Amino acid sequence: MHASNSKTAEIKQTLNERDGFQVWWRLLRPHTLTASFVPVFVGTMLAVTEDTFRPLLFAAMLIASILIQAATNMFNEYYDFKRGLDSEHSVGIGGTIVRDGIQPKTVLQLALAFFAIATLLGVYICIASSWWIAAIGVVCMLFGYLYTGGPYPIAYTPFGELFAGFLMGTVIIGISYFIQTMTITSNVIWVSIPVAIFIAAIMLSNNIRDLDNDKISGRKTIAILIGRKNAILLQASMFAIAFLLTAVYIVLGLLPIWSLITFVGVKLAIDVIKKYKGKTQPLEMMPAMAATGKTNSIYGILLGLSLMMSKLI
Repeated sequence: MHASNSKTAEIKQTLNERDGFQVWWRLLRPHTLTASFVPVFVGTMLAVTEDTFRPLLFAAMLIASILIQAATNMFNEYYDFKRGLDSEHSVGIGGTIVRDGIQPKTVLQLALAFFAIATLLGVYICIASSWWIAAIGVVCMLFGYLYTGGPYPIAYTPFGELFAGFLMGTVIIGISYFIQTMTITSNVIWVSIPVAIFIAAIMLSNNIRDLDNDKISGRKTIAILIGRKNAILLQASMFAIAFLLTAVYIVLGLLPIWSLITFVGVKLAIDVIKKYKGKTQPLEMMPAMAATGKTNSIYGILLGLSLMMSKLI
């Protein structure tokens, strides 16, 4: 028991887990929320290039997207605990249930409350734009639940990265653009692809870190199927493809010349891959996962700013 408590204390210290408000902040898994902010920002800035910006809709979409992402993280926390996959020694989780003693029922209720608030915001968005958004929003929320909930969680299959990238990248960018302009273009879809790839990379880094424990629990993630070394190579390839597509889009005129500033993120992407070198334990790979989220943030924010600059300058 003493050894177990000592290891738990070491994990909390390494992850800088504190009590009080930070318990609830960790439950949101804030390092993943970049995957909800970036697509809304990019989609809205694409609309700005078309001389359209409705700030209230932008704010509603942003908050709803963050709430759905946070609720998805809570469902993950709840269902992984109920299935016995998380323990006080697990990393990459909020730890509110297994380390901080928050009741599982409380986590589930909070997730449902976030979904409810997102639904109300969705109603406003639909009234201000189109009720077709309601159908798409319901699908996104359903997949948010099914990612770790239900009898066949998507996160336990090789398709987690694909669903996350498409729904949180392409779909959210498309919705964010549509509610501003009331139309959708092929340009928006093309531009969404690099963002979707970066979001998928966040999920892949999570699965690379959790590979050993996921294998024991019977998951079949892409990282498990191809092995850690190949999964890291896949992540590096995803980064390369995203930046290559960005360059191609600039040459073709789908993105402005200002979008060259996104290549600041290349150094961060390289740093992510370097952080995996010689690492096999989940705690050791946490910096690589955090750096993946940072790479997505930098790329997405700079991409959105480049679109804004092309209109203002």
